Amino acid sequence: MKAHTKETQATLTPDKAIQFLVEGNERFQNNLKANRNLLEQVNDTSEGQFPFATILSCIDSRVSAELVFDQGLGDVFSVRIAGNFVNEDILGSMEFACKLAGTKVIVVLGHTSCGAVKGACDHAEMGNLTKLIQKITPAVNAVTEPKDESLRTSKNLAFVDEVSKKNVELTMDRIHAESPILTEMEKNGEIKIVGAMYDINTGAVAFY
Repeated sequence: MKAHTKETQATLTPDKAIQFLVEGNERFQNNLKANRNLLEQVNDTSEGQFPFATILSCIDSRVSAELVFDQGLGDVFSVRIAGNFVNEDILGSMEFACKLAGTKVIVVLGHTSCGAVKGACDHAEMGNLTKLIQKITPAVNAVTEPKDESLRTSKNLAFVDEVSKKNVELTMDRIHAESPILTEMEKNGEIKIVGAMYDINTGAVAFY
């Protein structure tokens, strides 16, 4: 499989870009990697890059976007931060990726049993991690069930996963609210902004 070129990138639609990711995740789940020469891709991308997707995911060591979507060099922009939320720097990176570098889809990728989300559920405090976790707290508050505080902790994995899903949704809302550039591109059909959840038990990605 060759690295994307300016020509192949230009022919892609947002829906086709999502389909590439769906197919890649299916290969990953079945342990069937696409046939690609990474050293050849190094050479192919040495004078330019033409990725088709921008993926915002967690730093979790089990959730490498390139691996779970079976992509090679030059295929995706990968943005990683604990809790997969956005700030102005990440939004700026996404604007570069879509407006200037031509990617067709932004995927906000959450995952099950997220450690950052668990920390937010438990209101953990530790150095700079405290401020990071506070950015996920709105998702905790937005999940209204269960009401029993004893069940709204990291020990309740079903609650943790619901908060993770809500965190993806709120992150997408922030992208729309805080990036007129990306919102306009989506309105014009140039890109799509979608959410997804990765299951650490199965390797499957479920798109919203």
